[in-house]
Amino acid sequence: MAMAGKRGTPRRIFTFALVVMVGVCLWLGRDLNPALVSEWIGGPGAWSGPIFIGVYAVSTVLFLPGSILALAGGALFGPVWGTLINLIGATLGAGLAFLMARYLGGDWVRARAGARLAAILAGVESEGWRFVAFVRLVPLFPFNLLNYALGLTRISLLPYLVATGICMLPGTLAYTWLGYVGREAASGGEELIRKGLLALGLLVAVAFLPSLIRRWRER
Repeated sequence: MAMAGKRGTPRRIFTFALVVMVGVCLWLGRDLNPALVSEWIGGPGAWSGPIFIGVYAVSTVLFLPGSILALAGGALFGPVWGTLINLIGATLGAGLAFLMARYLGGDWVRARAGARLAAILAGVESEGWRFVAFVRLVPLFPFNLLNYALGLTRISLLPYLVATGICMLPGTLAYTWLGYVGREAASGGEELIRKGLLALGLLVAVAFLPSLIRRWRER
């Protein structure tokens, strides 16, 4: 009985943490409107960056769409700081999901991932961090589910985080810049055509990147 209670404790903690995080995200995000996020975060001043990183990380853990927050990050913090803050938030959230799967929610992840988990396990077994880099650049699996599934593989946390952070940079930069251009357009900023074309170019480059990587791997 005592052993059964001990086994059930991590699962209860995991469930409680998820419930709390869902409540927080629903209260903060409501409709995940970038303008609402901007208004709420803009108040604390110097704390706005860390707060945004925390919201982004929790959203990643809860399977909420990171693209909306990445756009908001670009609008709030600009292309440079926005990219850095978005990347830290997404990587932190990916790390939290990885650890939760490894130590708390393995059975739930196996049920959610289904047959895809076998392909992920085999990929990491044969290629290690290079497989993590590949699936971050080429979206073969849903991003948020992949964070959890990789927690069940043999890869260590540090190589996972490094490969994740570096290989998410192109997409993060594109979405951040797009959010920044949207803010400039709304406020009547200068050189909108040039900035808009650059945003379009970044999105096209990110869209074609997976096919280029596939061809390179096939050689």
